Amino acid sequence: MSYNEPVKSNDNIRSLLKFIKLGKPQFAIGLFFYFSMGALLAVIFGAEFVLSKFILGCLIIFLSTWAVHYHNDYFDYKADHHVTPTPISGGSGVLIEHPEWRNLAKLMAISLISLAIIVSIIFTIIFSYPLTFVLFVIIANLLALFYAAPPIQLSYRGLGEFGNSAIGFLFPGLGFFALMGTLNIQFLIFAVPIMLLQFLFTMSVEIPDMEGDKAGGKKTWIAIKGRRFGFKLIVISGLLATISFLIMPFTNLFPSIINFNILAAITLIPLGLGIFELIIKPTEKSIATKFCIYNLAGIFTAIILINCYFLSIIYF
Repeated sequence: MSYNEPVKSNDNIRSLLKFIKLGKPQFAIGLFFYFSMGALLAVIFGAEFVLSKFILGCLIIFLSTWAVHYHNDYFDYKADHHVTPTPISGGSGVLIEHPEWRNLAKLMAISLISLAIIVSIIFTIIFSYPLTFVLFVIIANLLALFYAAPPIQLSYRGLGEFGNSAIGFLFPGLGFFALMGTLNIQFLIFAVPIMLLQFLFTMSVEIPDMEGDKAGGKKTWIAIKGRRFGFKLIVISGLLATISFLIMPFTNLFPSIINFNILAAITLIPLGLGIFELIIKPTEKSIATKFCIYNLAGIFTAIILINCYFLSIIYF
């Protein structure tokens, strides 16, 4: 055996791991909690928990989310030359280092999206669901694709925030749809504060990239209005999320076993962080980035706590 063979093998493994890093699969795993939140809400509304439905739905979410970073890095290739990747933003930086992987990244994205749609078709056939379930998955993937892809390019037209915020509807919506078999008015109302939290998420991942996005031609709200504007929007969206949960009981559309005061209290975590940031006004990039990382941790903590609360309703 040649001494070069182990070296080549190690290089191949490192390249494979780097290509996987390009897709940021950790975000796909994190967004599982959005899906499970919608699924658990469906169970509270009387849907039967079917493990096979849950697993196939999770697979759709994983494939769809994993595809996002491959096609975003592909279409943001020029813009990403102006940003420095952070743990939460700026792309992966992998294609900047390996531009020869661009077409491979595009192929990977198309393959993952195709697999997600195929799984949704299989799901629909197995469980005799309406074709709107497949349509729901297709729309979700197209919305993510055209965040950066031409000809729509939402993030280059000042509309990317709406596309990103829609995740707060689409991901829990898929979980609810997968178990309930439909979407109802109750879920549409419940999705409002989740979309507001996702808007908070969007502001937090745009703030670190303000200078780079501006130089790269992106028209994000932060690139246009600045970091202070973004931190103001974080507080407003967090406050509206809390208020939304507080007024939901007055609709008389939800089971009395859901204590919306608890859900509102949970949203005080990201809201409290936002208020603190508004007070100290962190406009310098490195400090602002640190607080934005805290924001994402606060949002995911809130989503996980909502999951835990729903589980407590179901089992206790």
